[in-house]
Amino acid sequence: MEMQPKTFNMYCDESTHLENDGMPYMIIGYVSSAWNQVKIHTQHIMMLREEHRYKGEIKWSKLSESNYPFYADLIDYFFATDLNFRAVIVNKSQIDNSRENFTYNDFYFRMYYQLLHHKIDMENTYNIYLDVKDTCSYKKINTLKKILNYNYGNIRNLQFIRSHESVLLQLADVLMGALNYHLRDKLVVTAKIKLLDKIKHHTKRPLDYSTPKGVNKFNLFFIELK
Repeated sequence: MEMQPKTFNMYCDESTHLENDGMPYMIIGYVSSAWNQVKIHTQHIMMLREEHRYKGEIKWSKLSESNYPFYADLIDYFFATDLNFRAVIVNKSQIDNSRENFTYNDFYFRMYYQLLHHKIDMENTYNIYLDVKDTCSYKKINTLKKILNYNYGNIRNLQFIRSHESVLLQLADVLMGALNYHLRDKLVVTAKIKLLDKIKHHTKRPLDYSTPKGVNKFNLFFIELK
C-alpha cells in the first residue's frame, strides 16, 4: 500500500547563536509535529498550564522550584507523544574567522541548512516557523528561503512567528535551554538540574555526542569544524 504524503510543522529556535555573546556554543534546533496533530498538542499543553496555574510564556529562563512540576509534566508529555526535537551544536571556539571569504552570517545559514536538510523527506511537505529574534529577521528569512527553496520544492511555508504565538516554539526554547545548560556545565539551579535529569532519563543517551541519524525523538548533531 502506497504511503500518503504528510505535512509537518517545524518550530525553530536559536540559543546563544550570536558571534560575540560570550557563550561557548551555537545551538539551533526545532520541535516538529505532524500538521494534523498541532492543535491536539497545543490544547494539551494549554491544559497543563491551567492545571498548574502557570502564567506567561514557557521559557527555560523562567524555570524555578515553584513551577518545576509544570515543566516536569511538559517534558513527560513531549516524550510520550510523536513530537520530535533536533538540534545542531557548534563549539564556537572551533570557528575560524580568518578563512578567506568567511562571514559569520554565511556560517549561521549553513548551520540552519544542516539542521533541516537531513530530516526533510521529499515525500512529505513542511511548514517551517522561526522565532523572531531581532530587526535583521526579515533579511534572514529571505536568505533561508533562497537556500531551502533552491534545494527543496516541498516547503509550503517559511515564516517568522513570535514565541507567544506557539507553545511548541516555547517547548523548543525549553529543550534547547536545557541542552545548553548541560553543555556549559554550570549546574547551580536545583530545578534546572532536576529537569535536565528528567530529559536524560527519557533519552537514555548522553547529551554530549551526536545521536545516530535514525534517532528522531531527541536528535543531536554536533558539528566538528576541526
